[in-house]
Amino acid sequence: MAYTAQQRQQLRQQCTTIVPGFQALSAAEEFKALAVWCEARQSHTDITDVYGEGGLLATFEQQIAALLGKPAAVFMPSGVMAQLIAVRLHTEAARLPRFGLSPNSHLSIHEQEAFQSLWGLHGVPIGSRLRPIQASDLTAIRQPLACALIELPMREIGGQLPSWDELQALKDQAASQGIPLHMDGARLWQCRAHFQQRSYAEIATGFDSVYVSVYKDIGGMAGALLAGETDFIANARLWQRRMGGNLYQQTPFVASAMMRLEKRLALLDDCRRRTLTLAVGLGALAGMRVNPTTPQTNMLHLHLDAPAEALNAARDALAETQQCWLFGPARASEVPGWSCVEISVGDRLLALDNASVLPLFAQVLGQAQAAG
Repeated sequence: MAYTAQQRQQLRQQCTTIVPGFQALSAAEEFKALAVWCEARQSHTDITDVYGEGGLLATFEQQIAALLGKPAAVFMPSGVMAQLIAVRLHTEAARLPRFGLSPNSHLSIHEQEAFQSLWGLHGVPIGSRLRPIQASDLTAIRQPLACALIELPMREIGGQLPSWDELQALKDQAASQGIPLHMDGARLWQCRAHFQQRSYAEIATGFDSVYVSVYKDIGGMAGALLAGETDFIANARLWQRRMGGNLYQQTPFVASAMMRLEKRLALLDDCRRRTLTLAVGLGALAGMRVNPTTPQTNMLHLHLDAPAEALNAARDALAETQQCWLFGPARASEVPGWSCVEISVGDRLLALDNASVLPLFAQVLGQAQAAG
């Protein structure tokens, strides 16, 4: 049976065993939890913001700014808006409509050419799409750049990161060339274990601006924050207003992130350790390859020797018959006949051992190979 995207979502929700991601509340449960959490704080102070001013919003912006070691931060409804504004501000300051980014950047492959369509900017590819950007990639650029976007970690290659020394060399090289750095830190929360538990502020040192998501890993309803110097964030608020992102009230989005932040951050080390054991098990199965072989975050890409359409059908059949959901959409890889799936490890997998899940992956692959 071929499912629509909506039917697949319903099928996933009906499963009793789900491998990727964190446990999620229903809409009703979420609103109840928010009501209880907000009620406990409402008695002390007014928690409601108005057009980006006051309430929980102001408190959360200060909290994230401090966590990232920056003077100021602004909450925005989406990461797309936050990063487009960051690029706009850096190119305005440099009076140069050109910036650098990885060939795998979200801005290049997931945003419908927004930076070009809206701002008329030129994005210059830096480095290889198969690895994180390095200092040598900046020296190879033969044209001036208003800024360079650095994604930590890089989603499109399985959450890969540079080593700490490579990251410092990149920062130093950018400074020597006078290139401001902007961090695409949508999944920055995952990075501390790889960087020997250095603080987020230390990781963000040397970046002129930083974007972080509050629904990826944190589990908030929606939203992102852009952090940087005080004047930079003041100008970001101006552009947020111009782009229609200064909503009348954003308290629900902020509260759903705030009530989870500390607990989710504390879980990520356990999630990364579980990712390591999962990778060892998956990598030992015939017809499967893990990228990176040793995961650097609580994310990995699994490459399977079967066509994507057959894998998706086999996954759906397993969900229907055994109420087990293994992964999201499989897509064709560059190796003919092989496919790739992304697995982000959250608290769901902490309760499942390899003996429970590896046979399911083998079963799905076997069925896909037989059908393909």
